Amino acid sequence: MKLVFFDIECAGVHKTYAKICAFGYVVCDGQFNILEKEDILINPRGRFELTNRKGEKGIILPYEYSEFKKHPSFPAVYERIKALLEDKNTYVFGHAVLNDVKYLNLETRRFKLPSFRFRFNDSQLLFMSYKNDFSRQFGLEFIASELGVEFTPHRAADDAYATMRVVEAMCKVNNCGFEELLKLYRIKSGKIENYNITRPLSEGLKGYERQRKSDKEQRSRARIKFNNYYLKKRVVKGGRLGGATFTFSRAIEDDISVSLALVDKIYANGGRYTQQVEACAYFVKTEGDTSGRAKSASSRKNVKMLEIADLEKLLND
Repeated sequence: MKLVFFDIECAGVHKTYAKICAFGYVVCDGQFNILEKEDILINPRGRFELTNRKGEKGIILPYEYSEFKKHPSFPAVYERIKALLEDKNTYVFGHAVLNDVKYLNLETRRFKLPSFRFRFNDSQLLFMSYKNDFSRQFGLEFIASELGVEFTPHRAADDAYATMRVVEAMCKVNNCGFEELLKLYRIKSGKIENYNITRPLSEGLKGYERQRKSDKEQRSRARIKFNNYYLKKRVVKGGRLGGATFTFSRAIEDDISVSLALVDKIYANGGRYTQQVEACAYFVKTEGDTSGRAKSASSRKNVKMLEIADLEKLLND
């Protein structure tokens, strides 16, 4: 049984194309002994679009861009890549591999070629399962640094090599082979067939997503209850807050065991509540709140920022 690790670089990605300019791969045996390593350079048949519209936030590929024009376009290397990925005696891996599989899908459609058909696994998902942290996307450079793997970012074959070393390192940590590693984290491989793609999953990720969905539904119910509650309140005329308007951060609104009682006190003291940050005199947040809502409030000269303890003091004085 062999393993193929691959990575793709593109001259530009759009919803209808993914001008692939480099397909890098490493083939190794089950003990991670390298059998092949190569960068297949490809003429992207179009200009390079590696920045946003402002010319910012672009990646820099470690190639001379003029070099790509000397190489064949995607249709000429399609069969070679297809044979490499569709070998039935091969496990296919990539890092954040769903993106690369989508690029292959876009290019086959662009050049009217038959769909790829293979299963694939994701080293990023493996690392997230290993760390039991699905709240963020771990980049290859971060993981490689943590595991002591050196490589040149954005050189496709080197990214593929680093992906291989990441999987190898996780096998060593767990004292198992790659097949046992997939079973350990209960990985379900992704698949591409007939231009349809299913993503790789693990039991840990499915559990995380179920919890996120449950938390979102709970926040939604709490938000509806909070909105219905404060909208029925009436200002107490003559109260010492003099109609001053308050807005809470979302985190406080969603904690109705706290927010409803605070709304009661605000209205009892002659204040009122609004969800419009631009219309409030006081914005109440939790410590360390860096949300967009809090940033918007702090940027307004007429808004005073409070934490819950400050609001309690204001209401009780």
